[in-house]
Amino acid sequence: MAFLFEKLDVYKLSLEFVEDVYRFLRNSRGRESYKIADQLQRAALSIPLNIAEGNGRQHGKEKRQFFCIARGSLLECVPLIQLCSRIGVLDQQNFLVLYSKAEKTSKMLSGLIGSVDKRINRNLEKGKLWKSG
Repeated sequence: MAFLFEKLDVYKLSLEFVEDVYRFLRNSRGRESYKIADQLQRAALSIPLNIAEGNGRQHGKEKRQFFCIARGSLLECVPLIQLCSRIGVLDQQNFLVLYSKAEKTSKMLSGLIGSVDKRINRNLEKGKLWKSG
């Protein structure tokens, strides 16, 4: 693995989540369900993209912002997978797989954000006002 973000478990899990979303929705039918599925796919794809970009940032506050965006995209996915389940685009088994991975990924992202916050606070206490990486 050439990039540091590839070693993050939360990054790996977010890729699995995206793969599952694309695989489960591959055969969705109907114009309205297509729009919902498309929004879900775009929101899911945003998660690993923002984790990767955030991990590459030098400043802690920038890292934190991208990780928060990733978590926001994940939280956007939750009502979308619930809706897909309710209208029959996702069966119950696939819904549970996605929901479980979303829940685990959310916890991991919250931990990652908390870790960055601690590093930022330590650097602020040491007088490093500009760079919090």
